[in-house]
Amino acid sequence: MSRSLIISFILIIAGIAVFISASKDVSTYANFKQAAQGGKVKIVGQLAKDMPMVYDPQNTPNEFEFFLNDDEGVVKKVILHQPKPQDFEMSEQIVVTGELKDDVFNATEILMKCPSKYKNEEIEVKGDVSSL
Repeated sequence: MSRSLIISFILIIAGIAVFISASKDVSTYANFKQAAQGGKVKIVGQLAKDMPMVYDPQNTPNEFEFFLNDDEGVVKKVILHQPKPQDFEMSEQIVVTGELKDDVFNATEILMKCPSKYKNEEIEVKGDVSSL
């Protein structure tokens, strides 16, 4: 076998391995009740603003605790194994990826939908148009 054929074969095998490992990481959207069945899931919800948030960057910089209210109205404690995101309190919607263990959701990833900075401008424009 030629050297270029062997290298091509190794690259093809590596590509297949990367594809298979990436496809296993795909998690499904669920609520806390479905997450209790086990496995990695994504939970969509809103921050429970009346519950405490704990972040101590000096002692545990990669651990942020908060409470999330899922779409079914169930509130659970979430431990995010990352630093607290900037403007976290302003988020309209939160998506956390992880697993539910012992009634606590351990999140490894977070996505936040923040309010649009153009929202007030859109309201003003609509108000101006309707007053004409």
